[in-house]
Amino acid sequence: MTVLFISDLHLSPTHPEITQCFLRFLKEDAPKASALYVLGDLFESWIGDDDGTPLQIEVADAFKALSDLGIPIYFIHGNRDFLVGKRFAKASGMTLLPEHHVIDLFGKPTLIMHGDTLCIQDEGYQRYRKKVHNPLIQWLFFRLPLFVRRRIGEKIRAGSTKSNMEKSQDIMDVDQSEVLRVMKDSGVTQLIHGHTHRPDIHDIRIGNDPAQRIVLGDWYTQGSVLVCTEEGCTLQTRAF
Repeated sequence: MTVLFISDLHLSPTHPEITQCFLRFLKEDAPKASALYVLGDLFESWIGDDDGTPLQIEVADAFKALSDLGIPIYFIHGNRDFLVGKRFAKASGMTLLPEHHVIDLFGKPTLIMHGDTLCIQDEGYQRYRKKVHNPLIQWLFFRLPLFVRRRIGEKIRAGSTKSNMEKSQDIMDVDQSEVLRVMKDSGVTQLIHGHTHRPDIHDIRIGNDPAQRIVLGDWYTQGSVLVCTEEGCTLQTRAF
């Protein structure tokens, strides 16, 4: 049995090479797995399930083809695609999970998440996150015309890019004390997340117990997949 984890693809029409690598992964790798977990930022942006762009339809169809083979697909929202909803999930044949979720990974309780909530030193982002996750704000946003939502999305992405260029790398990484806190609160010794684009397997300790924090990679220059079996987990790449 093999369980696959991916995140931070940031799919967009401007980078078809990433999309093609991902679609190939869904056809060649994913059908051999027992489950696929997508831990956020699948898309560069998401302004609503009603957008219905060709890219969204193509990805939904590819997911559905995999789901129809009997492979369960699970999705956790990222900071770029936190508005993905039930309509897209149904069309894709995937299950939406809460932002922090514990799974049984070959007998080991494992916490999975996107990872942005761990970056608590980035106080500006955390304030922004709290606002855009407000149900009232989202309700109002979804009632705007699509063309207005697109403009807002473009403005937010541009602002995010500029802001990230001005921040130190340390601020945009996870806070180690927060990592330990959420793992303790969840009762796990293994954490899998994305968001930081710093793929690695970190051996840590929670009290006297050995633990691991596994960070998924992005898909900017190559595909990045975490492959887990009963023997353990390995980070692998896929060429464009």
